[in-house]
Amino acid sequence: MAHATGLILSSSSRLLTLYSPPPLQNAHQLPLPPGSLVSAIAADSSDNTQTLFPFLDSDATAPTRLLLLLLKRVVSGVQPTGSIHLGNYLGAIKNWDTYETLFFIVDLHAITLPYDVQELRKATRDTAALYLACGVDISKASVFVQSHVRAHVELMWLLSSSTPIGWLQKMTQFKEKSRKEGGENASVSLLTYPVLMAADILLYKVSDFVPVGEDQKQHLELARDLAQRVNNLYGGRKWKKLGGRGGSIFKIPEPLIPQVGARVMSLTDGLSKMSKSAPSDQSRINLLDSKDLIADKIKRCKTDSFAGLEFDNAERPECNNLLSVYQIVSGKTKEEVMEECKDMSWGTFKPLLADAVIEHLSPIQVRYEEITAEAAYLDKVLSEGADRATEIAESTIHNLKQAMGFYL
Repeated sequence: MAHATGLILSSSSRLLTLYSPPPLQNAHQLPLPPGSLVSAIAADSSDNTQTLFPFLDSDATAPTRLLLLLLKRVVSGVQPTGSIHLGNYLGAIKNWDTYETLFFIVDLHAITLPYDVQELRKATRDTAALYLACGVDISKASVFVQSHVRAHVELMWLLSSSTPIGWLQKMTQFKEKSRKEGGENASVSLLTYPVLMAADILLYKVSDFVPVGEDQKQHLELARDLAQRVNNLYGGRKWKKLGGRGGSIFKIPEPLIPQVGARVMSLTDGLSKMSKSAPSDQSRINLLDSKDLIADKIKRCKTDSFAGLEFDNAERPECNNLLSVYQIVSGKTKEEVMEECKDMSWGTFKPLLADAVIEHLSPIQVRYEEITAEAAYLDKVLSEGADRATEIAESTIHNLKQAMGFYL
């Protein structure tokens, strides 16, 4: 297989290890719809796919091109809180099955606000263990700690040189958090962390989808704007004159927002997102909550006085939220849930929802205990994940530094 500039494709097995879920055998022999784009690529080893895959050398084989068309990569990060709530799980983590994935614990983001130094290390490990317990298949996915891949910080600095400060000052979360920190007392990292988030995404430059809640779309838009800005400033013929391949340096990522569960709302306020930062633990269901605690939280959660249950009524946000949660954890369709629950009272539905959530989370809790009891296993998974991520990241850094004129 040809060596590809910008991606390390030194052998078929290496490609499949880094970029594929189950290995595709004899990709050129797959039955494909006649006349489709995929079948055309499989049958054609010409340069026609260079516009689709600008990082490929022109002599890359047709199966290589087909494989890269079929593969999609997802990147997703989570704060090292030591706890993941139901909103994190249903909104992002649960949606990894279809894609090749990179999941990491964003410990660098965790220090933008005052934090407990002693707690950071433990919380990082506990969060990683929860990731794995949620069902990450490490044969398909890489799980690692953000700070263990130094390219995250290097790319942030390179991107910062092309980031207008006005873009950052418009970030809603910066305005809210800096106000809480007392304005001028807020750290510089609170202003610049969206650039680090952009680096997290763009570092793995064939990142097709980024799982985000609807409230995080602004940060993804910044990553998209930065990618386009850098491509315009340094890509194309300018890069080619410096010895690069030319074309776009970064691929423009898209948000992966599932229709259901994209934004699980608080148990105490159906108009607010379920959040770890909410002062009341009653507002959220944590993945490690006990059965009794889950049942109690759902029993006490905010509801309304309307008769029956229904989806998509703007006057009943709590009802829509709880039905949506039940739909996901029960594995039922929206129609099935509506037929089952439309005539229920809250007194009947709440125990049903509690049982479904408890049953859904039980295997995660069991697996978490197993993983945390095997320290060597967790260390090995995180180390191997960081190694795989670093290998991809280094090519991205090399390309950008080359395009920006650094002496390499």
